[in-house]
Amino acid sequence: MQLPLYQVDAFAEKAFEGNPAAVVPLTSWLADEVLQAIAEENNLSETAFIVPGNEHFELRWFTPAAEVDLCGHATLAAGHVVFQHLNFEQHEVRFQTRSGQLQVSRTEQGLMMDFPATMPKATATPAAISAAIPFEPVDVLLGFDHIVVLENEEQVKQLNPDFSQLKQLSSRGVVVTARGQDYDCVSRCFYPKLNVAEDPVTGSAHCQLAPYWAQQLGKTTINARQLSARAGTMSCEVLGDRVRLFGSAVDYLVGTINI
Repeated sequence: MQLPLYQVDAFAEKAFEGNPAAVVPLTSWLADEVLQAIAEENNLSETAFIVPGNEHFELRWFTPAAEVDLCGHATLAAGHVVFQHLNFEQHEVRFQTRSGQLQVSRTEQGLMMDFPATMPKATATPAAISAAIPFEPVDVLLGFDHIVVLENEEQVKQLNPDFSQLKQLSSRGVVVTARGQDYDCVSRCFYPKLNVAEDPVTGSAHCQLAPYWAQQLGKTTINARQLSARAGTMSCEVLGDRVRLFGSAVDYLVGTINI
């Protein structure tokens, strides 16, 4: 069996920037263990699989270790593949996912994703976070990730967390954030439980960060910078219980899987 494979740099203007994801278009679903094996073989933070339906595509995301409920950069990559490689002429593609229906649209600002917003809530600081992060948090919150708010951008840059401690948390991962110097907020995202020590540019994390910083700053549009080694920037617009994420994507590799 041969399957098409696209490796896309999401939230990037050119190759070697942003966050890489694999996208594998299918005609029908393969067994879950095959999907997981492909994701493990790709060894990227996310592999997205898409299957066409009548009025939408079904979309699932796998890390090298497990299927996940939501992934922003791989959704952006999947939208890019649909628009650029699958002869899809409409301006908006709809994906049915474990997190409900998601949309990716072509706009003058690039690709726009419409995701559900998650407002993180204050929580007690877990012992694992205290042990993993050497800085005193300004705040600790819980969405589908633990959100650790630090005093300033420099602390976010300098952070070298203890991943063995972060693996003990019940949440998907840990997002560390602070007010930015040149952006509304900066962040870094750590997912050691999913075999992703640090994710380069994480769209789903901004479904939590954008509502939080919108409330803190009293504005609805948040310009965000993720301070990973590859780094990336996105614009986030908070509209009630939805978040719009704007970004670009580029092809890095087009190939064929043989199984």
